[in-house]
Amino acid sequence: MAAQPSAPSPAPARGNPRMPLLALGAAAFGIGTTEFVIMGLLPQLADDLHVTIPQAGLLVTGYALSVTFGSPFLAVATARIDRRRALLVLMGVFILGNLMCALAPSYWLLMGARVLTALCHGAFFGLGAVVASALVLPGRKAQAIAMMFAGLTLANVLGVPAGTALGEAMGWRSPFFVVVAIGIAAALALFAFLPRTIAVPPMNLRREAKSLGSPQVMFAMAMSIVSSASLFSVFTYITPILQNVTGIGTQGVTLMLLLFGVGLTCGNFLGGRLADWRLMPSVIGIIAVIIPLLASFAFTSHALIPAALTLFVWGVLAFALVAPLQSRVVSEAAKAPNLASTLNQGAFNFGNAIGAWAGGLALTAGLPYADLPFMGAGIAAVGLVLALLSHALDLKTQRETPADATPAIHQR
Repeated sequence: MAAQPSAPSPAPARGNPRMPLLALGAAAFGIGTTEFVIMGLLPQLADDLHVTIPQAGLLVTGYALSVTFGSPFLAVATARIDRRRALLVLMGVFILGNLMCALAPSYWLLMGARVLTALCHGAFFGLGAVVASALVLPGRKAQAIAMMFAGLTLANVLGVPAGTALGEAMGWRSPFFVVVAIGIAAALALFAFLPRTIAVPPMNLRREAKSLGSPQVMFAMAMSIVSSASLFSVFTYITPILQNVTGIGTQGVTLMLLLFGVGLTCGNFLGGRLADWRLMPSVIGIIAVIIPLLASFAFTSHALIPAALTLFVWGVLAFALVAPLQSRVVSEAAKAPNLASTLNQGAFNFGNAIGAWAGGLALTAGLPYADLPFMGAGIAAVGLVLALLSHALDLKTQRETPADATPAIHQR
C-alpha cells in the first residue's frame, strides 16, 4: 500500500509524460504482485520447504517489516540523489531480490531474499510519486500519481490471481521468475522514457521530523497500522481458509482472489471520494461496517456464494480506508509531506507484519481457520476506538478555535 505526497513539486519536465508514467505503473505492478502473490502460494511453498503454513506466513511479516524500517532510511538517503538514477538502482535491487526468491533452496534464504526485495518497495513508491507529479502540470498531479498507482491496483486484480494460478500449475517459484521479467521490462522502460534530469524538491529533515509528533499524526499512523493488521491477520491465510473451510479447489481460489481484487479496485475509487467529502466520519463508518462483516465471515466462509460476496465487500471496505487515512496523515503533518508519506507507507506495512504474525500465532495455538476472522474483527474494533478518539479531539479543537480562525482548520 503506498502513500501519496502532497508537497509542491518542481516544474514539470518537458515532453509527453504518458510513457514515463506507464513505465512507473509497470514497475508498481511488479512490486505489488511480488508483495501479495505469496499469500496464494502458502500451501505449496510450505510443503516444498518443509515448514508449517504459519511459518510460511512469516514471509509476509518479514517483507512488511523490511518495508517499515527500511523505507524511512532509504527516503532520507535518496532525498538529494538524481531521481532517475535512484529509481533504476531500486529496480535493480527488486530484480535481484525476486531472482533470489525464485532460486532460494531453503526457507531462511527465501526469507532473506524477501527482505532484500522489500527494501526497494517503500523508497520506490515514495520517489515514484514525486517523479510522477514532476512530469505534469500542476493541475494534473493527482491524475499522474493515480496513473502510477493504478499499477498497484492492477497487481491485486490481475497479478495476484494470475500468479497464484501459475504457481498451482508450474510450482511456487514460477511467479517469481515472471516478476523478474516484469522488473527487467519496467527498468528498460524507465531507462528509455524517464527524463535525464528531474528536479529534486527540497527536504528539511529537522522540520519534517518535528511536525510528525502531533497527537493527530500519531492517531492517524496508529489507525493505518491497525486497519492493515486487521486485514492481514485474515487475508494472509485466505488460501487455506478457502481450501479447508469453504472447500474449493485451486481454480476456485484464483477466482476468489480475482473477485477480492475487483473489490479493492472499487474501494480505491470509493475511498478517494469519501476522503474529499467527510474524512473522519467516513473512516469511522467504514471501520464500523468492517467489524460485523469480518465476524460474519466466520460463518459465510463455509459456503461458496456467501463467502464470495463477503470477500468482495470486504475488499471494497478494506481499500476504501486507504485514501482517507493517507490524506489524514499528510494533512495533519502539513509541514512534513515527504517524510509523512514514507512513514505512512511503513505504517501500513507494519500493520501487515503484525497481522500476519498474529494470525500465524493464533493458528499455531490451535485456533481453527474458520474462526480467524473473529481476530480480524477484534483488531478492527481497536481501530474504531482510535478513530472515535481522533474525531473527538477534532471536535474539541474546533470548539476551542475562535470563529475567525475556522477557515484555517482542515476538513474533517
